This record gives sequence, C-alpha cells and structure tokens, in this order.
Amino acid sequence: MKILVTVKRIPDPDESLKFADGGVDYSSSKWVPNAFDEYAVETALRLAEVAGSKDRLAEVIVMSVCPQGQRQHVTQFLAMGAERGVVVDADDSTLDSIAISKLIAEVARREEVDLVVAGKLSQDNEGNQIPQRVGGLLNWPQACFAAEVRRDKDAKELTVSREVDDGVEIKKIPLPAVLSVDLRVVLPTSVSNGVTAADHRYQEGARLASLRGITMAKRKKVQIFTPDDLGVQNSGSETTRAINPPPARPSGQMVASAEELVEKLKTEAKVL
Repeated sequence: MKILVTVKRIPDPDESLKFADGGVDYSSSKWVPNAFDEYAVETALRLAEVAGSKDRLAEVIVMSVCPQGQRQHVTQFLAMGAERGVVVDADDSTLDSIAISKLIAEVARREEVDLVVAGKLSQDNEGNQIPQRVGGLLNWPQACFAAEVRRDKDAKELTVSREVDDGVEIKKIPLPAVLSVDLRVVLPTSVSNGVTAADHRYQEGARLASLRGITMAKRKKVQIFTPDDLGVQNSGSETTRAINPPPARPSGQMVASAEELVEKLKTEAKVL
C-alpha cells in the first residue's frame, strides 16, 4: 500500500502580518508547516505502522509544491517517519488551486498510490478546495473532515467518521480514495489500521521528530519535478486582487451608569 500526503509551508500564524502595496509582505516571515498537514502525516503514519513493531503496512510519501530551496517542512515530515518526498519546484503563491490539484493528481497517478491524505485546509487561506478537486480529477471516492479513520485491510476500504451539525456522519469508502482530516483525527484512538492492537493509545497530537528521525531524514530520497515535467500549466482562474488589513477599531467610550450604557447600545450601537 502507498499513501501520498500533501503538505504545505505557511507563514507563521503566530506572527503579525505586514501589509504593503495591497498585499502581504512575506520578506521577513518565518515559514512553518501547516498544522492540518501535520495531522495528515500523523494519520498516514498510524495507518502505515504496526505499533510496537518495525513492520510496515504502507509506504508514506510526502508531497509539496514549493520552491526547491525552501523545503524545510518536507524534511520535518520525513523526520516524523515518512519514507520519501516529492517536491514540485514552483512558487505555489503563483498557482491557482486547479493547477495545484492537477499536480497532486498527476503525482498520485505516477506513484500508483492507494490513498491521498490531506489536511482539511491550509491555515493561510482556508481555501478548502484541494482534496475535493483531487478526488474529482482522479475520479476516486473521497471523505472530508475526518475525525476518525478505521482501515479494513481485507475489504480494502476505510470507515471514516466526521462531525456534522446534528451528530456524527459515518462513511465507508473503497480504496483508492482521497481523505482530508480534521484536528480530532490525532486523538489517541482516532486511527486504526486493523493490525495494531485495538486497545493501543497513541500520544495525543502529531508526533515530534526524534533525533534519529532528523538524522535519517537527511538521507531519504526527495524527487524533484517541475510543473512542466508533470504536464501541468497554471490556468489562471484565480487571482488575488488585494489584501488589506481590517479597519482600525474606534476607541471605547466611558459611561457613567448602566442606564447610559443601555441607551448607547440602543441608539448608537443598535445592538439592542
């Protein structure tokens, strides 16, 4: 079994954005892995490994569309335990979601993977388009926003649970398939591969890279493609017109009494 996990670097969400010329100035930004992609890699690793053993049930490949010289996040995911990486050497900020989806779908075809796993969205734009588009391009079944994943090895299918407004929705999808994951998928018992003991509890959250994993990551193979190598051109269907900070909030007002506060909420704020 092969699992392809899509990963992305994003500007550190804990840093303040700098705006310039109708856009965001990333020149001094710190780049970090997208958190939901960490959950996706953790999901793939739990599906691939037999806890307490060196046996492997699947090969985990991480893929990113990014400049070749800015792939530290790929190295981090290799250090977590993925076997190898694929980098499409391109500035992802210049590509629309259609082009990125086509790149992922083409790599999935060439690698003949059984499962594509992605985070439900990217924290920098919250687009929530890529997994669904990849599923459509491959004509594979898909399950999005997964909170729990159970693999039936014999039936070659996944049982996926996700939270919805009125409870929990459960889907069964045959492999090959596309899966996107939500944050609850990294709870201790959220992922089962059908071989690891049913009562095994993982540490909550995505695992940290070990010192050995960091050392081994430097030796793991990372294959480099360009969009031209994969036969994909940018469609230009999406463009950013401008990015501007929200308007500054007006300063607060002091009131002398609760009655005056209620009156201002009625007449000025118009919230009562």
